[in-house]
Amino acid sequence: MVTAGSRAPIGMFDSGLGGLTVARAVIDLLPHEDLVYFGDTARLPYGPRPVEEVKRFALEIMDLLVAAEVKMLVVACNSAASAAYRTAVDRYDIPVISVIEPGIRAAIAATRNRHVGLIGTEATVASHSYRRVLEATRANVTMIEQPCPLFVDFVERGETASDEVVKVAEDYLKPLIEAEVDTVILGCTHYPLLTGVIQLVMGDDVVLISSAEATATEVFARLRSDGLLNDQETPGIHRFIASSGEGTFGELGRRFLGPEFGAVEHHPWS
Repeated sequence: MVTAGSRAPIGMFDSGLGGLTVARAVIDLLPHEDLVYFGDTARLPYGPRPVEEVKRFALEIMDLLVAAEVKMLVVACNSAASAAYRTAVDRYDIPVISVIEPGIRAAIAATRNRHVGLIGTEATVASHSYRRVLEATRANVTMIEQPCPLFVDFVERGETASDEVVKVAEDYLKPLIEAEVDTVILGCTHYPLLTGVIQLVMGDDVVLISSAEATATEVFARLRSDGLLNDQETPGIHRFIASSGEGTFGELGRRFLGPEFGAVEHHPWS
């Protein structure tokens, strides 16, 4: 049973290492909280997969994290949030935070000309989950959605600034430039690792919205309102789990998260 002030960890997951951008923001904002991060590296990427398959994967991971007695679930994967968030809210008796709603709120606050772009995986864009959340706000904002499937592959290889990445970004982002968006939501937790390239292509006047910081703020607010903030002053303890025995974590994890990234546990799927 999770209680106020409990040392119970926050559970977070993504298809790979992209969600570490959210983990970084949460650790910076809540340095005393424990964290369990699961990267489903054996089954990435989620973006091209059918929605029902992504939903099944997401629920398998969340079941695993709940069994580890986490006090909150953070769906640090836009594809998984699009497919499974609503089901997760009904399925579990602990708070479930998605990266989608915080990103929409930040974009509405940032846009000046009311034209917002969304870039994401094929699954996220096809689900129109961001559009539905935007429409529910009744904000007078137009959204242009653009899938960028190769971006995840580049990030998972650690290739974030090559000429090839720039060329692909120019092709992907052309519709957003033509639509004169002044704000772009990075609708995949891998994409903040490509911020330099995306900003270069879009121009300095365009605001890039990473859901990581907004999600971390949401995590803090929900833990506080539910009386679940860790009341100890010692640094948080962080666990990292991957579903493949080798691959994207290790060196890349340390590169993208920093010194808090430790040994990676292996949890193979049967």
